[in-house]
Amino acid sequence: MTALPTRTAQNGFTLPAIGLGTYRLNGAEGAAAIAAGIDAGYRLVDSAFNYENEGTVGRGVADAATDRAEVIVTTKLPGRHHRAEKARTSIEESRFRLGLDATDLHLIHWPNPSQDEYVQAWAELVDAQRRGVVRQIGVSNFLPEHLERLEHETGVRSVVNQIELHPYFPQEEQLAYHLEHGIITEAWSPLGRAKALLEEPVIVEVAAAHDISPAQAVLAWHVARESVAIPKASSLEHQRANFAAASVVLEDAEVAAITALGRPDGRLFDADPRTHEES
Repeated sequence: MTALPTRTAQNGFTLPAIGLGTYRLNGAEGAAAIAAGIDAGYRLVDSAFNYENEGTVGRGVADAATDRAEVIVTTKLPGRHHRAEKARTSIEESRFRLGLDATDLHLIHWPNPSQDEYVQAWAELVDAQRRGVVRQIGVSNFLPEHLERLEHETGVRSVVNQIELHPYFPQEEQLAYHLEHGIITEAWSPLGRAKALLEEPVIVEVAAAHDISPAQAVLAWHVARESVAIPKASSLEHQRANFAAASVVLEDAEVAAITALGRPDGRLFDADPRTHEES
């Protein structure tokens, strides 16, 4: 398969433009799907403690014929483990469940600002990186003020921020902030989990113009905006279709037209990082 474009953080860390989401991929069937995706060309696999499938992901990575060193395995620290001593144990438990000598990319899943412990969690990730049990560290669903506080208090900037990002919620300001500061943007739910999105006339038109599916048009939009999309796909057919979308080049006007679908109530659920509390 064609090599994917890459995104580079301020420290030189790179990610491919399309990764494999694994939410609700569980058990032997999930492991087989993950292994197939890796062998089909995926080099970024996304998981989380709260997905309850780290063992499945680890088995999929181990079962793949692809060299383990070529695969970037991501997991996330849950909100209930932000306090320093819990964070340290959680980081180790995730690594053990994944069956890895080191986690390639470990993120804080949500800032949970009301409990005000995310800096403790970040400090433990910084320490884990220094000890060599985590290779790269980042966050998910953090706002600029959260990111700036982490760097101010620890001296370490996140390499990644995984955020809700899709045409109904294009996150233009946040994306621009990340680009300015050398933070890679990862998009969770890049297809919006909404059938309605893929039936939008502008997306259907863009897809027809490039002889691709509406889902591929949306993923090509992500690539054009320099984010990393991590759609979940259990079937090899969908995995290959998603992967192929990275080679589609959209016109600037097409990108702008899809971005214009954004709306104030575009979030998939009540998940404003200023108030959302993840357990």
